[in-house]
Amino acid sequence: MITFAVSEEKNRWLRERMAELAVSEAELEERFIRSSGAGGQHVNKSSTCVYLKHRPTGLDVKCMAHRSQSLNRFLARRELLEKVAALRGEATPRSDRQLRIRKQKAKQRKRTALKLGAPTGEEHDQE
Repeated sequence: MITFAVSEEKNRWLRERMAELAVSEAELEERFIRSSGAGGQHVNKSSTCVYLKHRPTGLDVKCMAHRSQSLNRFLARRELLEKVAALRGEATPRSDRQLRIRKQKAKQRKRTALKLGAPTGEEHDQE
């Protein structure tokens, strides 16, 4: 297994997560592309953007969050594993965050309706 420019704990987590989801390095197609955005001459001369494709599922990820290719490789794998988990119906950090936001917004709508005295279904039936 490849090690990336992150802590050993994060490298270990990545290996374990790939094993849990039965994703192997052989199933991944990896390409390096020149990044865009701020960075000047460094960005124009080096290929730090990572394009990662999981052949069996057809899912792909492009990561150019950092100027370090090694860090982008780690982040691309992490994002790809999250997509594979979501495809299999597992809860992911992103889906948990979306659910929490949905609940907060529903609670806000309910409070606003009560504050403004908007009629609820039960009060409307009594009129």
